[in-house]
Amino acid sequence: MPKVYLITGCSTGFGSTYVQEILDKGDIAVATARKPDSLSFKGTTDKNYLALKLDVTSKSDIQTVFKEIVNKFGRVDVVCNNAGYGLSGPFEELSEDLMRTQFEINYWGLLDVTRAALETMRAQSPPGGLIQQVTSIGGQRGVPNFSQYCATKWAVEGFTEALSHELKAEWGIKVQLIEPGGFRTDWAGRSMIFPEKRHPAYDHLDARKIMGDRNGTQAGDPVKGGKAMYALANLSDPPLRTVIGSDAYKGIQTKLDTYRENYAREDLRKIALSCDVDE
Repeated sequence: MPKVYLITGCSTGFGSTYVQEILDKGDIAVATARKPDSLSFKGTTDKNYLALKLDVTSKSDIQTVFKEIVNKFGRVDVVCNNAGYGLSGPFEELSEDLMRTQFEINYWGLLDVTRAALETMRAQSPPGGLIQQVTSIGGQRGVPNFSQYCATKWAVEGFTEALSHELKAEWGIKVQLIEPGGFRTDWAGRSMIFPEKRHPAYDHLDARKIMGDRNGTQAGDPVKGGKAMYALANLSDPPLRTVIGSDAYKGIQTKLDTYRENYAREDLRKIALSCDVDE
């Protein structure tokens, strides 16, 4: 039986390549975007494809999407929370509006889609499914010029790990964090948001120039990234976390080494163990 996949943020990048891989593999793709009429994929039919409008900050959009999927296909097997964008600039250059909007889309929008996915997957017969959260290697380490982007991704990481411990086994619902490195998508190009005004104290950090120089030179191939996401959705024992991209793999190894070095320090161990109540 073909699986039914719901992917958010399908206009470009991972969302677009993931949908095409789903169709190529003979499964059913529900592709969503703010402007679904702009979506176009090869090999679509009325039986294997549905394009729907979805603004992840709209609860009514989210409820409508899940209702239409169930009405047409009867169930949803995989939900991939891919919608999001990058906000780049030193923290003190970022307005409160910019920062709150980053959280509204990258964090709160993802939570609302996850809530609807849980309700749908638990109620369907048989129950079960997989919820994929696309975070970032920036959800595991802090990156200059990306304090708020990293904050949203770290928040999703913590939320999803905690959620994984709340789900009953009999529901058959799994959650999975996918942490990409740099890929040649529009994320670092036209999709990226920068603050309007520079802060004079941060003349050593030019976010526009840094990202402009990087855009198009990343190691990751978006088509291969979409294929990797599909492969991860079809593992018999999906991991809670995994990176995709060679730079992300190298980055997480460095992060693990840094954690080990930090927490293995004898002076810090003594401080940590000194805080228990004396019996």
